[in-house]
Amino acid sequence: MELILKADVENLGFKDDLVNVKNGYGRNFLIPQGLASMATPSAKKVLAENLKQKAHKEKKVVDAANKTAEALKSLEIKIPAKTGAGDKLFGSVTTIDLAAALAKDGHEIDKKFISINGGTVKRTGTANAQIRLHRDVIVEFPFEVVAEKK
Repeated sequence: MELILKADVENLGFKDDLVNVKNGYGRNFLIPQGLASMATPSAKKVLAENLKQKAHKEKKVVDAANKTAEALKSLEIKIPAKTGAGDKLFGSVTTIDLAAALAKDGHEIDKKFISINGGTVKRTGTANAQIRLHRDVIVEFPFEVVAEKK
């Protein structure tokens, strides 16, 4: 079944992508949730025209995302966390903590666009995250988890 996505769907595609999915997934989930619509010939023509018009606007957005990416590369984030014996943390450092740390430095990035390699951080030291600023702009972002001062 060929569908046009109306919104970003994780592990499937981005908004305005033309995707092929199994009939049940399209009919029972994507279309009822409002995430996709049928890809009829007329809908494909409308999509092509819309994409042509969006291309110019998209360039400005990509430039802004690249500018933010450059700013993030020069940033060093240290997230304090409570530690136990050795370098183990009480709890863990998640994307929420990283998003809050970035917000303190003036970069408002939604936690759903951040993915920490390995899911969560459970020890002090350096860790890496991927920050998706745009579908074409993904930044590898290293950060450090340090023991909280008592």
